[in-house]
Amino acid sequence: MHAAQNKREICLQTSVSYFHSASQQAEAGDLEAAGTLILKALDQERRAGALGPQILQLIKPRN
Repeated sequence: MHAAQNKREICLQTSVSYFHSASQQAEAGDLEAAGTLILKALDQERRAGALGPQILQLIKPRN
């Protein structure tokens, strides 16, 4: 359980880093790079959300 929590935290920290870099790129006027970094950040958030037990698996375990 701790391994999944650690991976989740790493994904969230990476996401924050990408968002920060995207903000810097946008301020510098490089909107294409900012958009790419935002997509990477959103992917990391998605990965963080996918870690851990899934609700349906808790309700009905797979055999």
